[in-house]
Amino acid sequence: QLQLVESGGGLVQAGGSLRLSCVASGRTFSSDVMAWFRQAPGKEREFVATFSWNGGYTNYADSVKGRFTISRDNAKNTVYLQMNSLKPEDTAVYSCAAGNTITRTPTGYIYWGQGTQVTVSS
Repeated sequence: QLQLVESGGGLVQAGGSLRLSCVASGRTFSSDVMAWFRQAPGKEREFVATFSWNGGYTNYADSVKGRFTISRDNAKNTVYLQMNSLKPEDTAVYSCAAGNTITRTPTGYIYWGQGTQVTVSS
């Protein structure tokens, strides 16, 4: 069993930056595929970024490519999402997820955190 807890969300002005963290506990996750998703009010959950266990493969949604960076520190059991040049449309609850397959589909992930709110003001 793997527990995921996100932090780092908050209120930021457009153009600003935030770094989200996702700490895993229960077991080490060095072999998992990790991902970030987001969900805005009234919208479906949306893929943001994912990468393979060794960081050799990364994939980003077109809407965040060039602005967001996903990374991990296996020694700290932590996954990060660095978000730069934030826009009001980035406002959402951001959740991290862990699974066995690289996919953009939420149902492909087994473990989920509770999410952290990111609000970008214009």
